Amino acid sequence: MSEFFDEVDEEVRREQLKKLWDRYNWLIVSVAILIVAAVGGWRAYQYWQNKQAVAAGAQFEAALKLSEENKHTEAEEAFNKVAATAPSGYRMLARFQAAAEIVARDKPAAVKAYDALAADTSLGQTERDLAQLRASALLVDTAPYAEIKQRLEPLSGQDRTFHHSARELLALSAWHGNDSAATRQWIDLITTDSDTPASLRARIESLKALLPSAAKS
Repeated sequence: MSEFFDEVDEEVRREQLKKLWDRYNWLIVSVAILIVAAVGGWRAYQYWQNKQAVAAGAQFEAALKLSEENKHTEAEEAFNKVAATAPSGYRMLARFQAAAEIVARDKPAAVKAYDALAADTSLGQTERDLAQLRASALLVDTAPYAEIKQRLEPLSGQDRTFHHSARELLALSAWHGNDSAATRQWIDLITTDSDTPASLRARIESLKALLPSAAKS
């Protein structure tokens, strides 16, 4: 008897499924077509992205080779081309490299290029900090300490990626500006930080030795 009821239940299910198919077959077919089209489109997009990345990588390598050959103008042009046409990751790297090439011919222009990167909110905070650090490194020997402090003090906090380098440049800038108190302030911050790299400690001790006797203690 149970087999009879099972067969009846199966027949009912088949009849219900048939009614659903007759009523909604157009919708089911449409959804299936959309899914197939979406998957095909996504795979085509992934293929296109991969092709673009491979081409950008080749262009980037060619630009690096020009840089290694000290063909800075040509390298700058090549990096700018990558920055204008490549996927986002390569665009950011190419902009940094283009700015580095400018240093050889025009340091103020290179500072402007790095400043543009530092002000670009489409970049992450780490990339923007790196741009600011590089601009400041170009200026540290000539710009007033007040300008370097404005640029780098926000980067000197423990939570910022390049805080060790920022502190070192701030100490060096204060020393160039004959501001012994500020120099000692940054030296103390560097030497009391247990995370300060040994190489930086050695450099900062050398800077400390150049301070007037009254500022050393």
